[in-house]
Amino acid sequence: MDLGLNGKWALVCAASKGLGKGCAQALAAEGVNVVITARGAEALAATVAELRASNPSVQVRGVVGDITTAEGRANALAACPQVDILVNNAGGPPPGDFRDWDRDVWIAALDANMLTPIELIKAVVDGMAERGFGRVVNITSGAVKAPIATLGLSNGARSGLTGFVAGLARQPQLAARNVTINNLLPGAFDTERLQKTMAGAAATSGRPVESMRDQRRLAIPAQRFGTAEEFGAACAFLCSVQAGYITGQNVLQDGGSFGGAM
Repeated sequence: MDLGLNGKWALVCAASKGLGKGCAQALAAEGVNVVITARGAEALAATVAELRASNPSVQVRGVVGDITTAEGRANALAACPQVDILVNNAGGPPPGDFRDWDRDVWIAALDANMLTPIELIKAVVDGMAERGFGRVVNITSGAVKAPIATLGLSNGARSGLTGFVAGLARQPQLAARNVTINNLLPGAFDTERLQKTMAGAAATSGRPVESMRDQRRLAIPAQRFGTAEEFGAACAFLCSVQAGYITGQNVLQDGGSFGGAM
């Protein structure tokens, strides 16, 4: 299927590793020019080189910086001639007990996982509407549909973004101008973040890491963790011309873990 994206420009945040990288790879494979951001210069440079080598016909630009800061956002936007596709992504806040979180901790979580995506959306959607094409995909979390007790910071911040997007995506001045905004909700994907989480849980429990991984994996109906490649493919489809009638949705990718009917 030709996704109709050849020659478009995408800004993909936090894309040197993991799910963000999977999205950048999938978009570049469709002929999309990509600007990717990350805080780590070495990993970012490696991913830029990899994308250029695998897709020599597209432009790939890397911007080192923290996308959760005003400076980081300004630099990322300046590197992208026009943003036809925006993939919002940022590392999730740490787990813990809400009794231990003060206001500053909450503000940091909201800045990263709610306010930063909103600021970037605000910066690009009017231009998208003027050109008659735009796609925004927010990488959030399966915890939006099934909150995880120890991830209160993430539950709260990402749910706030979800509520905001539900209203914005349905504004006729965007939806009627072929601008869609959707959320992509990952479950357990075999990324560096999952590996670190499993290592931490193993250290706390005294159990082997492989035992913890097996327990988590076998609780998933698909009996496996997701891959960044298949996550990226789903992102690319939501950005495609074929997905123009999909907006304001929360697309869950969790191998069947969520037990609800809707």
